[in-house]
Amino acid sequence: MNEPKNEWIGMAGKAKIQERLVHHRDGSLWAKGQVQGSVMVGYWEWYRKDGTRMRSGYFEEGEQAGEWVTYDRKGKVVKVTRMKRKGEDARAAKKSRK
Repeated sequence: MNEPKNEWIGMAGKAKIQERLVHHRDGSLWAKGQVQGSVMVGYWEWYRKDGTRMRSGYFEEGEQAGEWVTYDRKGKVVKVTRMKRKGEDARAAKKSRK
């Protein structure tokens, strides 16, 4: 299978959060963000092979969270998606019953 090439750089404090760079097979940047161990955390961005940003958003404990933005090749926002974490609806329902 043609897996993207991975590169790990730097350490960010005592929490052992590392910045991770992932490359397309041609060497261009495909994604960058942070991981804690092998879990995606914090802000991430994905890029097309031409270098333009394609998508960005946040991870919380390995799950997409909050607003995720998709961009066209000129950098214009074409879509904003609100991600719900697993169980988010159930938590909200519990709070509303109280």
